[in-house]
Amino acid sequence: MVMSFFRKGPTGLEHVVSKSVSMLGDARHSFDLATLALLTETQPASVDADIRATDQRINQTEQELRAELVVHVAVQGSADIGSVLGLILLLKKIERVGDQAKNVLDLAESGVRLDNEDDTAAMLEERGLISTMFGEAAELLSEPDAEQLAEFGRRADGLLTEHQAKIETYLHSDRPGHEVVPRAIYYRYLKRIVANLLGIVRTASDPLPTLDYLDDGATDTDD
Repeated sequence: MVMSFFRKGPTGLEHVVSKSVSMLGDARHSFDLATLALLTETQPASVDADIRATDQRINQTEQELRAELVVHVAVQGSADIGSVLGLILLLKKIERVGDQAKNVLDLAESGVRLDNEDDTAAMLEERGLISTMFGEAAELLSEPDAEQLAEFGRRADGLLTEHQAKIETYLHSDRPGHEVVPRAIYYRYLKRIVANLLGIVRTASDPLPTLDYLDDGATDTDD
């Protein structure tokens, strides 16, 4: 069952989806700046205020939209309850992505620098791919397409597998802790960001009871 707010026709909830897309754009902005602070010579102090203000804006918008959804249910009754619950999950996932971007900034502000390293170029390329996925997720929220959703899911699943493999490699590496620990933490953040982006696009197609679960509910993608 596709969430009813993604079906054609007026439901009174379209503006919530529209604002959700704007929130996702804000989260992408924070991600782009935070990763620049970690992976390039960009000074964290130069982007701190922007990222934290953006995070506050995301949080405020989420709270306002949740309040609107409560009012919607109170006025319309239980007919749209599935859509409202789906939207609340969607908003929370976008808010979490913003938090993870802020966590990347915190990592940079703690003194971690991953610029001019042997793997910096590869991490910057991966950063670009994930940033592009923010835009794709926003488009899929606005105009869901089954084939594009499936293709997005395949790429996201592939990245999640790669990130977990890198985390495990760092955990068992003989390299010094000051080299591998920051990388393991960074890839943990990336994994959560990609997982939430995947959850965001699947909100448009997955039945509410199994949203965020695979293998008939056995595998939790939001773990």
